[in-house]
Amino acid sequence: RSTPKPSSAASDVYKRQARKLIMLDADHPCSQIHGHTFSVVVELSGEIDSSKGWVIDFYEIDKIYKDQIHTLLDHKYLNDIEELSNPTTEHIAKWIWNRIQPNLSGLTGVTVSEGPSYSCTYRGA
Repeated sequence: RSTPKPSSAASDVYKRQARKLIMLDADHPCSQIHGHTFSVVVELSGEIDSSKGWVIDFYEIDKIYKDQIHTLLDHKYLNDIEELSNPTTEHIAKWIWNRIQPNLSGLTGVTVSEGPSYSCTYRGA
């Protein structure tokens, strides 16, 4: 019987992106340019390093996230970003996963929320 691994999570909020969802009918409100304040939660799972007392240093998660995600998304028009021409919340979560996964061992999920009511979690292919 295996013991569940402890997990760590880090979150960030990137503000005021604009987007339009290009695959919708013209009368759908999201087919027009509109804005969101998104929040992102990065989930990791792993063994606790006995010498440090954590799975991963939150500083390392923040550094990877800010370098590879935050600077590209904050105050941007998401449709202009390569691979996000149709920036649904699902596509944004997958895009973030693909950018940070090579540098975050134990990555188990990326959740993107448009607000308190709507979110999507991508858990890899």
